[in-house]
Amino acid sequence: MRKDKKKVVGEPMTDEQVAVFLTFRPHGDEPVDHYMLARAYRSLRAHDFVRFLDMFKAAGHDVNGEDAQGRTFLQVISEHDQAEEYVAALLEAGARPLDA
Repeated sequence: MRKDKKKVVGEPMTDEQVAVFLTFRPHGDEPVDHYMLARAYRSLRAHDFVRFLDMFKAAGHDVNGEDAQGRTFLQVISEHDQAEEYVAALLEAGARPLDA
């Protein structure tokens, strides 16, 4: 049986496709802002994550929202080896620097 859809990698995402990440909500008691950032981070390329952050902030969400352990999303991903572009995007969007 063949698949009815071919996986497409590398095509530009529309604003509507990026904005979908604003609709995701956690199933448990995880803070919404932190959850949305994590979901977008795992799914979007860095340049699309920058676009998402603009939409995220415009919708009134907080880039400094903390998880249940009191960590900001910047603190969480700063430990990831290949997160430099995402860290830079968060700082540009107003995330508190780690040394602040």
